[in-house]
Amino acid sequence: MSPVQERPVLSAQATATGIDAATAAVRRVIESLLNAGSSAADLSGVAARLNAIADELAEQAPPVDERIADMWRGEGVTRHDPVTGPENAIAPPMPLRGMPDGSVEGRVSLHLPYQGPPGLVHGGVSALLLDHTLGVANFWAGATGRTGELTLRYHRPTPLFQELTVRGRQVAASGRKIWAEGEIRAADGEVCVSARGLFITPRPENQRFGGH
Repeated sequence: MSPVQERPVLSAQATATGIDAATAAVRRVIESLLNAGSSAADLSGVAARLNAIADELAEQAPPVDERIADMWRGEGVTRHDPVTGPENAIAPPMPLRGMPDGSVEGRVSLHLPYQGPPGLVHGGVSALLLDHTLGVANFWAGATGRTGELTLRYHRPTPLFQELTVRGRQVAASGRKIWAEGEIRAADGEVCVSARGLFITPRPENQRFGGH
C-alpha cells in the first residue's frame, strides 16, 4: 500500500474542545480587533480581561525548554506550527493532504490578520505558507531537512478573502541536500507565488528536535 493511501492527512486535526477550541477563540479575538480598530468602545476593559486570561495561562505554563521539546514531538504533523497547527493562534490554519502524485496540497482563505497591501496577502505570509508546505512535502516524500535557501517569485498579488490553493512537491534529493518546489494559486487558478527551496538534512549530532 502506498504512503498516500495510508496517511493522506498531513496536518493535525482540530477538535471542538480543549486547547483547539481556545485557540480558535483567540483567532476570533485577533480578527475582531483588526475589524473593529480604534472605533471599538471600551478597549481598556477588553485589554484588562485579556490580560487576566494571559496571567492565568502563564501561571499554569511548564518551563519553556520542556514546552519546546513537547511541541516538536510528532514531526511532520505537529500541532503547534504557525501554518497548520490547531494549537497556534497565528496559524490560519491550513490543513495539508498528501496527493496521489506525491505532492501535498492545502486550501485556505486568509483574512485581515494576514494583510500586506490593502486587500492582499503580505508577501512574508506567502513565504511562510510555502516554506512550511515544502517542508511537509519533503516529509511526505521520505527525506526531510531544514530550510537552507528559499527563492520566491511573486507573479501577481495574492488576494485576501478567497480560497487559495497551496501546493508543494519534492523534486530531487542527493546526499544531505533536498530540493522542493511549490506555488500558491488564486481561486481563478492563476499562480500568485511560486517557490523553490533547498533543504539540508542535519547531521545526526545536530538533530536536537529534527524539523524543517
